[in-house]
Amino acid sequence: MVHRLSGTNRRQFIQGAAAVGAAAIAPQLAAQNAPVRVGYAIARTGPWTGGAQVSQEPNFLLWADQQNAQGGLDVKGVKRRVELISSDDRSDVETVVRTYEKLMGSDKVDLVLPPWGSNANFAVAPLANRFGYPFLAPTALSRRLVEMKLPYFFLLLQQPKPMCDALVDMLKANGVKTVAVVYVDDLFGLENYAALKVALAGSGITMVQDTSYPGGVKDLSPTLRSIKDKNPDAFVGFTYPPDTILASKQAKEIGFNPKFFYASVGTAFQLYRNVMTPAGAEGVLGMGSWNAKTSPGAKAYFDAHTKKFGGKEPDRWASGHAWAGMEILTAGVNKVGLDRKALRDYIANTTHKTIIGDVKFTGSENTATPGTVGQWQNGEFEVVWPPKVATAKLVTNKPAWK
Repeated sequence: MVHRLSGTNRRQFIQGAAAVGAAAIAPQLAAQNAPVRVGYAIARTGPWTGGAQVSQEPNFLLWADQQNAQGGLDVKGVKRRVELISSDDRSDVETVVRTYEKLMGSDKVDLVLPPWGSNANFAVAPLANRFGYPFLAPTALSRRLVEMKLPYFFLLLQQPKPMCDALVDMLKANGVKTVAVVYVDDLFGLENYAALKVALAGSGITMVQDTSYPGGVKDLSPTLRSIKDKNPDAFVGFTYPPDTILASKQAKEIGFNPKFFYASVGTAFQLYRNVMTPAGAEGVLGMGSWNAKTSPGAKAYFDAHTKKFGGKEPDRWASGHAWAGMEILTAGVNKVGLDRKALRDYIANTTHKTIIGDVKFTGSENTATPGTVGQWQNGEFEVVWPPKVATAKLVTNKPAWK
């Protein structure tokens, strides 16, 4: 038997069906209109602040501003505003861990951005993997992080081996026979020192002194005087920004001026040039991999960063990697949306075009970006090695400190 609806019942049925349809669609529309919640912890106080506030957080802020100025982040064709949920990690590993556990566990943010530095990333990398959040880390140097084989964790920086291989290749090609090394006694310093020792093996370069120092050191002059007495051709410091400046100032004070003076992290910072003065920084080498000459995209990024932050320039090393990470994340969300597994797979399996060139991950490691050396020349931190990616020719004898 066929039942036919009366006009009144038909109207009620249609209205009811429409209401059910609207109820089903409403959550989808709400989700589309909701902001993309992006969480992170970053050092705003404590000893990590210098690096974090040069190389990382400004990039997060610039990215959110640019996305929102365009109507929001493109999530598979739907523009959604970016909402940053951030806090000060106080340069404390325990605070980093607690904060990310909350962001990923109870807050369930859509995306996460990384903390600053090798130690903080080492602590949080297993969490990212457990909660299934892709992490693109621009300031972590650690072979141990690569060896952990965490599928959700990606290291953008060139790791200790390619960076030290490039440094030793440059020194060997320019006749260096002796080198002295200082390194901070933590994951960053220890891994880079170990990689340097391996790179030096069979190079014909002798290490005449190697000395570690504790984080937060206030005086390196006794070590530098001991090194000066040995008169090495090259000095290498695996140092953090305050220590890099300290070592440079004290080397100047005691008249220690080897042919090659290399220190990092912080050498690639505008702050280093400002503190040492352009003339005083001239010829100093360090970890760097790009500048505004590297690509049109790099120039656009450099100019946008400098404009937004009132003349504050990005550094010529990890800032570029931080921005490359944001480029990769943006492209991934555009292509696959906010499904974190799909986003992880996109990051892992794509050759990414970025301001620092191609980025391609082998496991957790970016193996497409070569190891590089930078040098201050005429107020710009130039890429000087290897020659195929150089923005200027290496100055082979550092001028006297000024």
